[in-house]
Amino acid sequence: MQASVSSSRPPRQSRSPLKRLAALAPFFSAMRRSPRALGAATVLLLLLCAAIFAPWLSTTNPYDSASLDLMNSQLPPAWLPDGNVYFLIGTDNQGADLLSLILYGLRTSLLVGCLSVALSATLGTLGGVLSGYFGGWVDTIIMRLADIQFTFPAMLLALLIGGVTQSILAKHGSEHYAIVVVVLALGIAHWPHFARLVRASVVIERKRDYVAAARLVGRGHANIIARQVLPNVTNPIFVLATMDLGFAIMTEATLSFLGFGMPANQPSLGTLIKVGYANLFSGEWWTVLFPSLALVILLVAVNLFGDWLRDYLDPQA
Repeated sequence: MQASVSSSRPPRQSRSPLKRLAALAPFFSAMRRSPRALGAATVLLLLLCAAIFAPWLSTTNPYDSASLDLMNSQLPPAWLPDGNVYFLIGTDNQGADLLSLILYGLRTSLLVGCLSVALSATLGTLGGVLSGYFGGWVDTIIMRLADIQFTFPAMLLALLIGGVTQSILAKHGSEHYAIVVVVLALGIAHWPHFARLVRASVVIERKRDYVAAARLVGRGHANIIARQVLPNVTNPIFVLATMDLGFAIMTEATLSFLGFGMPANQPSLGTLIKVGYANLFSGEWWTVLFPSLALVILLVAVNLFGDWLRDYLDPQA
């Protein structure tokens, strides 16, 4: 009898990769209809590929001192007098190819931005889900911590964390763990934004009938949160993460420019701008102009795509 009952149950069908790709068809179709989104996504994809394949796209390794020639230092872009066609947009005062430096700096900026947003989204989502689902003293503690942190500007808090960490660690240690320090500083500084957003969505979702039905059948809190509540609040998390990526990259560039971010041996775009600005008044304008243009293009593309994604996922916003 048990065998007949179990055999009458329909087999569980798992979604194949092709079906998952087909589910994304409306997303790509809407993107193609929006020139703003398509242009921003194309630029982001090109910048991402340039960052990933930087070792193969670069003409030289700017971090290999043995491959640098001081005779090639301070060369202007190739289209100017005294320029060298081998160094398309010029070199720095060490003879490193500026285009190669920008590709490696772009990789560092994107890595730090993505990791810090992932950390802040994880912390904020966890805090927001717990706060919105359980309420009571859990909600009070988490939201009061978020309110206290909101009294400090994110930039000031990141500067404080970066400065304290650099003072604790030795010089060699601070450079070795520079990415970890910056990611922690930015992730801790941005988590309250995710926490408030997720809490507001969870408070609405926990009152739905499907949550009450899940409780009636005896499902635990962890099961309800993971399978019922959390999948229904992912859209605003994705939107905020996309928008926060541009803010994280800009904050990291500011920290690096002020000397509390990435060191010179692991430069980001902000570090390159800082080094180029120091040589600006000696006539090497290209060392600060082109890294700044790369940063501006990256931030504009991220913000434009984030705006479109918000309109697509939440048309009523």
